[in-house]
Amino acid sequence: MNGKLLEFSLTDRLKWVAENYENVVFSSSFGQEDQVIAHEIWTHKLPIEIFTLDTGRLFQETYELMDKTKSRYKMEFKTYFPETEMVQNLVKEKGFNSFYESVENRKECCHIRKIIPLKKALKGAEVWITGLRAEQSDNRSNMNIWEWDEPNNVFKFNPLLDWTYDQMVVFIQENKIPDNILHRKNFISIGCAPCTRAIMEGEEPRAGRWSWEASKKECGLHSS
Repeated sequence: MNGKLLEFSLTDRLKWVAENYENVVFSSSFGQEDQVIAHEIWTHKLPIEIFTLDTGRLFQETYELMDKTKSRYKMEFKTYFPETEMVQNLVKEKGFNSFYESVENRKECCHIRKIIPLKKALKGAEVWITGLRAEQSDNRSNMNIWEWDEPNNVFKFNPLLDWTYDQMVVFIQENKIPDNILHRKNFISIGCAPCTRAIMEGEEPRAGRWSWEASKKECGLHSS
């Protein structure tokens, strides 16, 4: 399966999954990778649902890109939010910025704001499409373009896994795809505002995520 898919173009990869599975969803954080995939889905009118997770702590620039994207493609995407009571309890017990105190606290925040909403979004889905690329981090370099995601009981499809950063940027420029203005300020991987910084020369793409801790730079959505 993986070898076959790697021979296809991005368009054919997405068409293949849309033709062979009924309940296919794509999770977008509106990063450059996700904008490339969304462009292909909407341009080719593929029957793939697009959704995003709004943690409540995103950059204003990300919200602006969401509106700009909707205006460009005239298409809709679903938005999932964390449970209000869970966020309220977390803030009451540990404060607004407990994620700075330990990896465990940070993962707890990610679990409430991302993991639980993701499980709602994936309910009933057969295939979950992501914008993961192998060169983003050591952890992601070990992933496959097609794999089984046991925690979510769904096939996970990573159609950009073998794409390089330069290849992606050229595609965005050639197709005039809207992307986050923060990318021009060295924010390569963009998540929640308090958990993301610009990267320095020589750092890997996800070095700006949770930069105060030593970890695999994952929130739990894509841990191997």
